[in-house]
Amino acid sequence: MSDTFHFKGKWINQSILVSELESEMVGVGLVGTGFMGKCHAIAWNAVGTVFPEAGKVRLVHLGEANEEFARRRAAEFGFAKASGDWRAVIDDPEVDVVSLTTPNQFHPEMAIAALKAGKHLWCEKPMAPAFADAEAMAASARRSGKVAVLGYNYIQSPAIRHIGKLLDEQAIGEVNHVRIEMDEDFMADPEALFFWKHEASSGYGALDDFAVHPLSLISVLFGRVARVMCDMAKPYKDRVTADGGRRAVETYDIASVLMRLESGIAATLAVNRSAWGRKGRIALQIFGSKGSILFDQERANELQLYVTSDRPTEQGYRTILIGPQHDPYGAFVPAPGHGLGFNDLKIIECRELLARLAGRPSRMVDFTEGLEIERTVHAMARSFEQQKWIEVR
Repeated sequence: MSDTFHFKGKWINQSILVSELESEMVGVGLVGTGFMGKCHAIAWNAVGTVFPEAGKVRLVHLGEANEEFARRRAAEFGFAKASGDWRAVIDDPEVDVVSLTTPNQFHPEMAIAALKAGKHLWCEKPMAPAFADAEAMAASARRSGKVAVLGYNYIQSPAIRHIGKLLDEQAIGEVNHVRIEMDEDFMADPEALFFWKHEASSGYGALDDFAVHPLSLISVLFGRVARVMCDMAKPYKDRVTADGGRRAVETYDIASVLMRLESGIAATLAVNRSAWGRKGRIALQIFGSKGSILFDQERANELQLYVTSDRPTEQGYRTILIGPQHDPYGAFVPAPGHGLGFNDLKIIECRELLARLAGRPSRMVDFTEGLEIERTVHAMARSFEQQKWIEVR
């Protein structure tokens, strides 16, 4: 058996295998282990298997609300250490990058502390409920010189990447109208219990909980939003509390927005967290001078393309199944028609983060770009309050 092997462009002797590899590995800390925390953990565990070229990671330290829960989660997720204090994670010298997946209102303090501690940061969206806090986070990232990115995983979809290529090639001509909707029904039941996403401290509601995802697609595919006109609604004015009482709902589950993009494209956005029957819908319709493109995240492994260059007798939407020819689908599955899922997009996002850490080109929304999305959301909220068109600036 050979006593050397190839790693990161060089030959490494087996005798220095452990020390050399450990020095090359990225040390990971995770704060928060709910739905998105588990998604991050899955991504960190799988990224080296799916994308060997991305480099190696060590799952160093996990932080949760208390020590016992942290230890249980660390064992489940594969982290070496656990703490009931998030500060212990960011103070750990073995941690190079922190995954931050706590509720929105905790992002500012934790993110700024991590950046001040010299850590790179992968923070779930949105940045913060208050725009001033988002500005402070972006300023802290600039001062730190560290990589600070946001968890916009839908931009990683092979289908969305291919739509971007079709637009670059002007396959449907000049785009003149975009419609995008995001709907789920996890708040559709009027008898469901009041929880933290109904509190004003979490943000506006569907506008910043949901709309930031469609806005990330708008940003990547079409650029900045220039002007907005927004309406919001509460389908249920109050909710049952755990003690059997009722509490007023402080956030808006529904938002409808007219937009004008800086490019001049007319656009509409509709989001709803109380839409019975919708489970994970992000429906994108793009209309151009020579055709149109349709995509729905509930059918994430296909898109529809209509082009006027087809003969009139055959004009119609064709369904394009995503496959290995649509990067980076082939890193997961060698055959078309099998499909990628939500967590696979997070693994792709993790690969992009590691590329950013290594100084390579990457497809990520950093804190500066993310601040523009937050700016757009807050302009929408002001539009609702003032009942008029608002410039995004």
